[in-house]
Amino acid sequence: MSNILFVGSECDPFVKTGGLADVMSALPRALANQGDLDVRVILPRYTCIPEQYRNNMTYVTHFYMDFTRDCHMYYVGLMEYWWNGVRFYFIDNEYFFGRGNPYTDMAGDIVPFIFFSKAVLASMCAIGFHPDIIHCHDWQAALVPVYLHTVYEGNPFYNGTKTVLTIHNLHFQGIANIDTVKYHSNIPEYAFSPDRLEFNADANIMKGGIVYSNFVTTVSNTYANEIRTPEYGEALEGVLNDYAYKLGGIVNGVDYDVYNPGTDWYIYDRYGVDNFADAKRWNKEKLQAELGMYQDVNKFMIGIISRLTDQKGLDLINAVMDRIVDDHTQVVVIGTGDKKYEDAFRGYEWNHKGSVCSNIMYSNERAHKLYAAADAILVPSRFEPCGLTQLIAMRYGTVPIVRETGGLRDTVQPYNGFDHTGTGFTFYEYNAEVMLNVINYAKQIFFEDRFGWECIARRGMESDFSWYRSAGDYRNIYNWLMSQW
Repeated sequence: MSNILFVGSECDPFVKTGGLADVMSALPRALANQGDLDVRVILPRYTCIPEQYRNNMTYVTHFYMDFTRDCHMYYVGLMEYWWNGVRFYFIDNEYFFGRGNPYTDMAGDIVPFIFFSKAVLASMCAIGFHPDIIHCHDWQAALVPVYLHTVYEGNPFYNGTKTVLTIHNLHFQGIANIDTVKYHSNIPEYAFSPDRLEFNADANIMKGGIVYSNFVTTVSNTYANEIRTPEYGEALEGVLNDYAYKLGGIVNGVDYDVYNPGTDWYIYDRYGVDNFADAKRWNKEKLQAELGMYQDVNKFMIGIISRLTDQKGLDLINAVMDRIVDDHTQVVVIGTGDKKYEDAFRGYEWNHKGSVCSNIMYSNERAHKLYAAADAILVPSRFEPCGLTQLIAMRYGTVPIVRETGGLRDTVQPYNGFDHTGTGFTFYEYNAEVMLNVINYAKQIFFEDRFGWECIARRGMESDFSWYRSAGDYRNIYNWLMSQW
């Protein structure tokens, strides 16, 4: 049996701020279900973790670990909790993780996650769990490979251990003053050279993880290629090109137990691929009533479930929103973010009463209802490493309209009216008029060829974006790494 250790800063249901938490929850479970892997997860024991979990964690051990260049000794507690058949560990230290949120700002987050990365390796030694693979996620865990190949170099406990680093969003890299990272990490001086951790006179933790890990993945094939270009590389494209031989992309999966229109108790009428058309119309009518919108199942309902930020292409929507909405089209928004977009969508609702509903909040229940009710989901992102919205939408028979970037390009096959293929509508150029043309084309198919539209939706529902598929791809990487010297 092979031992796999997942290392990350958040995991659903314990703490969640974004899609990373979904991956840290679902992927280990999918791997563990294969039966011959011992998969465990480790993350900080934040005080913001709900009491129902914190109070039921089991004490495993504690010890004191040297930390900082002055070798001050710091307490490291290790707690345990079983969830969905997976063993979770939590690094306990209230000095570093006693904040109300898992993240504050980069200056405040650097030192706690340096401590976390070293404590992960020390904890496994303390309990005798030898990982064959340590799978690290984003910059918060990217120092683990650096520690493994510097401070822990030659430690017999980690003989044969290989590391995988998954980049969920390259925009966040863990950049800090180099002296700060040197002092707190006590990583040897040679690791801070320009070809390793040093980056424009600062220390870049993500860069260090890329250099020192045995394999680097991103959350889609297209994003793996995009980040090797100046447009998407966030100034690390040179490093990523240097290490392209160990870079690959695997699309995230969707938890088909959580997102299943046949068993979803949030939605008004459950359904499957054989009866989705009528059920979606019923779900639409009920949601229209709940939101105070015009009740008409023949209207074309577009859903937007998103963080309201520039990355998500909200500037494109802003530019043409008044032309998207018409007598036959409704738009429902769910999300929070930048004030300028929150205010803009409130204004659209005011100006288009009954046709626009702006839910400036996040509600998991309402999001499920919108996936089930909407005819289309709009995701015009400037960049999108993977994206889950379009995958969930297809699961619910809701047709995605997306920009061809990152995981959106990898997962949505553009509709071809000549050979009747495709699972959605796509556009490449980051341009509001181009996006509007594609939306109008989608409307045309919806109103003039309803059977063709339902075929698009059905193909999306029949696509396999489950974690079982993605887990198989990760397992192939693990097996290949373990077969190497």
